Amino acid sequence: MSGHSKWATIKRAKAKTDAKKGAVFTKITKDIILAAKGGGDPDMNARLRAVIAKAKGVNMPNDKIDQAIKKGTGELAGGELYEMTYEGYAPGGVAMLVEVATDNKNRTIADIRHIIAKGGGNMGEPGSVAWMFDKRGVLSFDGTKYTEDQIMEVALEAGADDVVADGDSLEVRVVPENYSDVEKAFEDAGIAVESSDLSMIPKNLTPVDVTTARKVMTLMENLEDNDDVANVYVSADFTDEIMEELG
Repeated sequence: MSGHSKWATIKRAKAKTDAKKGAVFTKITKDIILAAKGGGDPDMNARLRAVIAKAKGVNMPNDKIDQAIKKGTGELAGGELYEMTYEGYAPGGVAMLVEVATDNKNRTIADIRHIIAKGGGNMGEPGSVAWMFDKRGVLSFDGTKYTEDQIMEVALEAGADDVVADGDSLEVRVVPENYSDVEKAFEDAGIAVESSDLSMIPKNLTPVDVTTARKVMTLMENLEDNDDVANVYVSADFTDEIMEELG
């Protein structure tokens, strides 16, 4: 059930680019609005609960969080957003999904198409690469505080489908329908979750060399600099050696 998590490596790479962005609150506000469309009570809405945790992690004020929730539930105006996913290929034939939240579809598709083309990639038709990814809840834990056996015992009993070890981090993956149950199981067990989110996990990784990896990372950064882009997922195999080369 365990093994090295290349997805954790990709997430660490993404975290570096996320830290550079000055519009973090804008993106998280959109995330909260969209999540709250499924219900404004975080105890009953796992997606909203995860986004609120992310918002608090970047010190987003509670009043801004509450305001965004009310926009999502329709209590306040300003929640008219469209959630879409664009598919395509990054350099090196790397499969790519780009999740967006926008109030202007035409503007966003034009922007995304331009960024991808400029970065050496290609837009794909709907369904062209989505099948290469699985949607999973991903919960991360501090491997210096908990053993893999401790995490695995709670995770599997609660309905998770995988536990992955990556250095000092332990990662639990779970299908969306069991996401809330697994989160609650760890809460009841008194085990602290470092981060929790819904992600698209590549089923298979695409080998890349350092040059191609740099191009893919640059394209990801340029896409994530766009205010309408919520997440970028790629199938590139960013090995530890490549990440060291990239610095």
